[in-house]
Amino acid sequence: MMRNNITELLKGVEVEWKTLGEVAKITIGEFIHQNNQAESAKYPVYNGGISPTGYYNNFNNRGHKIIVSARGANAGFVNRISKPYWAGNSCYSIGIKDYYKLNWIFVYYFLKENEKNLIGSQQKGSIPSVSKKQMEKFQIPIPPLYVQTEIARILDTFTALTAELITELTAELAARKKQYNYYRDKLLTFKKDDEVEWKPLGEILHRTKGTKITASKMKEIHKNNAPLKIFAGGKTFALVNFEDIPEKDINQEPSIIVKSRGIIEFEYYDKPFSHKNEMWSYHSQNEQINIKYVYYFLKTKELYFQNIGSKMQMPQIATPDTDKFIIPIPSYKIQNRIVKILDKFDALTNSITESLPREIELRQKQYEYYRNLLLDFPKVQES
Repeated sequence: MMRNNITELLKGVEVEWKTLGEVAKITIGEFIHQNNQAESAKYPVYNGGISPTGYYNNFNNRGHKIIVSARGANAGFVNRISKPYWAGNSCYSIGIKDYYKLNWIFVYYFLKENEKNLIGSQQKGSIPSVSKKQMEKFQIPIPPLYVQTEIARILDTFTALTAELITELTAELAARKKQYNYYRDKLLTFKKDDEVEWKPLGEILHRTKGTKITASKMKEIHKNNAPLKIFAGGKTFALVNFEDIPEKDINQEPSIIVKSRGIIEFEYYDKPFSHKNEMWSYHSQNEQINIKYVYYFLKTKELYFQNIGSKMQMPQIATPDTDKFIIPIPSYKIQNRIVKILDKFDALTNSITESLPREIELRQKQYEYYRNLLLDFPKVQES
């Protein structure tokens, strides 16, 4: 239906092509020192990046302009500004010469659709840049004004709907995570009169060392789909074959991995693995201890360990910090019940977490498809 409406809108429409320099005035901004900018100031300052670099108490453009990053890693990035702003010396401002013939939002969407071409036209050098001359030569289609206005309206609607959906999905994910954390903390909070034992972690679990390996070596031996996972700090890991590291360094037991440096956190893993030797892991050799119950309890205490680590120049904890940490041990039956409940919550939260990026990507592709459809004007062949 939407495609039919677009086809009808563009049916028989005559399109004139002109250079951007013919229909718009392109100006470069003025340098303003970072020391003169403040978060409390009124007007955003745009330079070569995607977001404002700061705020200033004055403006040099009244708004209703298209801006393009002139230099830097984001040279060629297209944005639009409706309100007054300060354009820095790495920011082009594009103002339409005749608003009775050209809708500035239509021009913005056309440039955004062709942003890759602008980025691709970067002058190569120590700092990527797009010249004013390149900008001025850029070809712009000019259909009748009513067509431009309708295209701008449709794309504004799509943009708003896409943003609204992303906001709703993100809020849903945050709500689910908050709900999960609430029930997890409630399940793992024990009162004095509860029938639980309190024991140091080092007494109930067996601690294991990792393997001596460098980050460069991990990168060198990494093979997609290899069966053995080697953990490093944060989200870094390598997949390797069993023969790539000493057999004594391979752990076959379901374990809690202690990421002890940088971002201090715990991870549960139940397949063969190893980890860098500055980290350590725990597994259970006691049939009355459910290792995953201990993992869930430690996840509620990550902030405690992060606070210990923050006292160091490089955030880190040591083995005594975890070995001596006291945890509650309810009956094995209660441990299993808690794990069963939290596994279900965890699966639900992960499902939403995984589906959110896919849904956002789908909506973005749908939006880009219709934007391309609306802005795909045939160029007149030169005779």
